[in-house]
Amino acid sequence: MTNFELEKLMDTNDEWIRTRTGISERRILKDPDKATAFMGAEAAKEALENAGVEASEIDLVILATVTPDFLFPATACLVQNMIGATNAFAFDLSAACSGFLYAVSTGSMYIESGRAKKVLVIGSDKMSSILDYTDRTTSILFGDGAGAVVLEESTDGTGLIDQIHHTEGDTNCSLYQHAGGSRNPATKETVENKQHYITQDGRAVFKKATMGMADVSLEIMKKNNLEPEDVAWLVPHQANLRIIDATANRMGLSSEKVMININKYGNTTAGTIPLCLYDWKDKLNYGDNLILAAFGGGFTWGAIYLKWGIK
Repeated sequence: MTNFELEKLMDTNDEWIRTRTGISERRILKDPDKATAFMGAEAAKEALENAGVEASEIDLVILATVTPDFLFPATACLVQNMIGATNAFAFDLSAACSGFLYAVSTGSMYIESGRAKKVLVIGSDKMSSILDYTDRTTSILFGDGAGAVVLEESTDGTGLIDQIHHTEGDTNCSLYQHAGGSRNPATKETVENKQHYITQDGRAVFKKATMGMADVSLEIMKKNNLEPEDVAWLVPHQANLRIIDATANRMGLSSEKVMININKYGNTTAGTIPLCLYDWKDKLNYGDNLILAAFGGGFTWGAIYLKWGIK
């Protein structure tokens, strides 16, 4: 769905969107019979193939999402069945745009503790399912997408080196979906009032996200004695190009070291970081230092220091 298509749905235009967000187009899952689980399963199948791992070898499936197929069962359970991960237990993790980072950290701890050998981590969101396409403050930002990684034990010093995560309870609900949960169950009135769509205070979220992502990215660099020249890539959550630029500047990184694909996907929430890794996989070298950073509703934010371990 291009910006020009959005022009036909609401009062906006391509230049207005691009200059404020960096987005030119986004992907939309239009098949009404398919949703978050379908995208997650497709990403998982390719990740397993790339890793040379059979689905039956997976011990745990963690799926990060804010758009589950159902409130229950967990979407991860649906994916577990769809890909044939018969020996895995599965659960969903909800941390909005930080969900993938939280899921990777959780999966790594299962491996570090010895309680799992192989963990499948998926970020998948069908954001179009909760967008009001008459609201230009939200619907221009998001797209549908999924990405997945396989986590295994590392014995060569590569892999997840460090992680920092933060939460600040957003009692003002600056970014949220008003209805559909136990506080405001679905009724005729909640549907008519469009309370099942995303609502956000754009200025508050932008300010908090810019500070949070930039601060935590610099924090993890300092904690691990990394200088800008030591970092091969920043892998940022793709929410807004200005937030990404602010984070890179705070870290002292040039634009050549920043993964950016927001222009073609928009914000896919839990899918953005694995989609970046997928798009840049041929440019990543064994031993590269990567900083993964995200900020999401909640408020949640964090960073992971990862040493690329794929040859």
